[in-house]
This record gives sequence, structure tokens and C-alpha cells, in this order.
Amino acid sequence: MTTPRSITRRSRATKALRFGAAVSALALVAAACGSSSDEGSGGGGDKDSSAAFPAGTQEGVKAEGTPVKIGVVNPEGGPAVSYPQARESTAAAVKYANDNLGGIGGRPIEAVVCNHDEEPVTARACANKMVEEKVAAVLSTTTGNGDSMAPIITKAKIPYVSASGSAASELTSEGAAMWTGGFPGTLVSMAKYSAQKGYKSVTAFVINVPSAVGGAKSFATPAFKAAGIDINIVPVPLGLPDATPQVSAGLKGKPGGYIVIGDASMCTSVFKAAATLGTEVPAMTIQACFDPTTIKAVGSGLDGAAVFTAADVSGDNDEANLYKAVMAKYSPKTEIGGYATIGYAGMLGLVRATADLEGEPTSESIMTAIKSAKDVPLPLVPGATFTCDGTAVPGLNAVCSSAILVGTVKDGELTKTELVK
Repeated sequence: MTTPRSITRRSRATKALRFGAAVSALALVAAACGSSSDEGSGGGGDKDSSAAFPAGTQEGVKAEGTPVKIGVVNPEGGPAVSYPQARESTAAAVKYANDNLGGIGGRPIEAVVCNHDEEPVTARACANKMVEEKVAAVLSTTTGNGDSMAPIITKAKIPYVSASGSAASELTSEGAAMWTGGFPGTLVSMAKYSAQKGYKSVTAFVINVPSAVGGAKSFATPAFKAAGIDINIVPVPLGLPDATPQVSAGLKGKPGGYIVIGDASMCTSVFKAAATLGTEVPAMTIQACFDPTTIKAVGSGLDGAAVFTAADVSGDNDEANLYKAVMAKYSPKTEIGGYATIGYAGMLGLVRATADLEGEPTSESIMTAIKSAKDVPLPLVPGATFTCDGTAVPGLNAVCSSAILVGTVKDGELTKTELVK
């Protein structure tokens, strides 16, 4: 018999599962940020069917010969988490690369797809499938189960790559490469930003799930300390409708700024409480909080907040315009916002990192190419590059870049997006 208590536990577990998957992509949900719905192929963003390719991005180097198999692992079809748009954008990047960039090593990319329901058992099953299929590399679009997959794949000497990771094995394994710093990188960038603003202390309101609170303690605390800033981490319970007591207590000491890290409902609760309290303390938050439901519920209370993101799809720059053109041509039914950015950035990052690959595209030659590539243009982050030499984020040798963008909210829109340096 299903009791109210078991329903509540299941609801909380589902929310934690959603957030666990989102942690690896906190900085990668697009700056366009329309709907963040997990259903269907949506995810926000305006579709521009007339998007033009920037000059020099259609080089016409068509891939030929025997295909190189690249595994694509994506959370899709599960009861709590499903991002088909990430798989669709990955496929679009593959088609673009095969038509114009010579695939990998001159060979066409053949995507070997495995969907999992964001549970450890099915995630491990996908990892084992990649090993059995003898793929040359594996792209994980986004997951909260990196520790269930990366060890299996890297143990088989197969490169494990992603646009952004969250698990320890993803961020530190010798055989892994994460193009951006993900959640840890976002926290480090927030510390840099706070120092630039002259904050002496910061309060961080963090959704009370282990991946978020643990990450904040492990990465935010030392990063802010190194910047000479005191940080107070305040856990906010899952599903809490009114966070006024937590927000009031956290802002009591009048910090220089406050941070909000959570899902849309938690962020809404915190921002509404801050607005009710009438605080003038400036806010910082992650892209997952810049959600249509939060924007609608909080209204002008979000104005002035600094939103950290590692994807710009709304700007007029070559990276954003290339993305829009690729999606319009190769996946016209996929909305370009939300999680669609993640698969595209992951696959195009792999293609760019292996642009100088010599000889047969094997697992070994692909990893060698990734490790030796320097200043590779970072997809969807104009002006930023990545280098996988283990120095981008101290202690996280698999992270290839700490680059992230920050924009300011005005009238429900993200404006003045620029790199955090």
C-alpha cells in the first residue's frame, strides 16, 4: 500500500535525482533559457530557421572512409530525468562535423547511443555497452551518475569526455576530459567575481542534497577563503515553500553578496523570501535558477542578479550563430535552449580537440590528441579556450577550462554577458 509518507519520500527522491543530474550541467544550461521542461524535445530557446553559418565554419572537409565509433550516453526516458534534446543536439554536431570538419581524423563519426534513466544500474549498463562495442571514445552529455560510468570506461582505456562533469571520477580520472569546470568551476568563478566586487563575506543558500551541499563545502569554501572572503553555507530543505527563516538568518550579518544554488522551486522560494525581506544585498546564482517559473514568480525581485553560465546562445557572436545554424540545418525540430546546448558543446569540443589527430583514430590516439591540444576554442563561450593539461582548476586534473560567463538580469532577460576573468 502506498502511504502519504512513502509518496513524500518518493517525491523528495525524485527532486534530488533531478538536481543530481543537473549539477553536472549547472553552468551549461543556455543563456537563452526558455522553458526548462524535461519533457519531449523542448528546453527553451528561440528557433531561427534562417540562421546563417559564420564565415569559415563550412570548410567543406567531408569525412570519408571507415567510420570511427563514438559512444554517446544520455539520460533519457527515465521517470525523473529525461533530456532527449541533448541527444538530438549531439547528433546535429556529428552531422555538421562529418560534412564540414572531416569528422575525427578524417573519418566519419558514427554515434553509438545508449540512453539510461539516471539510475546507477542503467548508467553502468551503458558504460559496459560502450566497452563491449569497442568505441574509440565516450561522450556523456550530462549525468549525476558519473561515478557509475567513468571508472568502467576509463579502466578500458577509452577516453571519457563531457562538456561538464560533477563526479569525482569525471573531474580527476586520467582518462577523462571535461571541457569546462561544471559545478566546481562555477563556484570558483563566483569567488573570483565576489573578490572583484569587493565583497568581504558571502552567504550561500544551497539546496539540501549531498551533491550540492558537499560540492559547496568542498569547492566554494576553499575558493572563497583563497580570495579572502568569508562564506556561510546555509542548506535549504527540498520542497520548502517558504525559505524566509533561512534567508533571514543567512542575511542577518549583512554579507556583501548572497548565492542561490538549487532547482527552480528552491530558487523561487529563496528569491521570494529575499524580496519580502527587502534586502539590498546583491545576488549571484546559477543558470538552473534562471528558469521561466522562477522569473514569473519572483518578477522584478530578480533584477540585478548575476547569473553564471557556460553557454551563450542568445548573443550575436560566431559561437552562438554557429550553434543556431547547425541546429537549424541538422535538427530543426529541437529547441535550442536548455539541455540542447550540452550535447552539442560536448561533441563539438571533442571534434575540435582532435583536429590535429594523426593516423588511425583509436582510443589511444584520440586521448593523445586531447591531451596535446592547446587553446581549443570552447563551444558556446565566445573568446574562451580549453587546454587539457590538468592545470585549469587546481586538484581537478580532468577539467580543461575554468571559463564561465556571467550576465545580469534585467526585466526577466539576461544582459551584459561577459567572461569571468
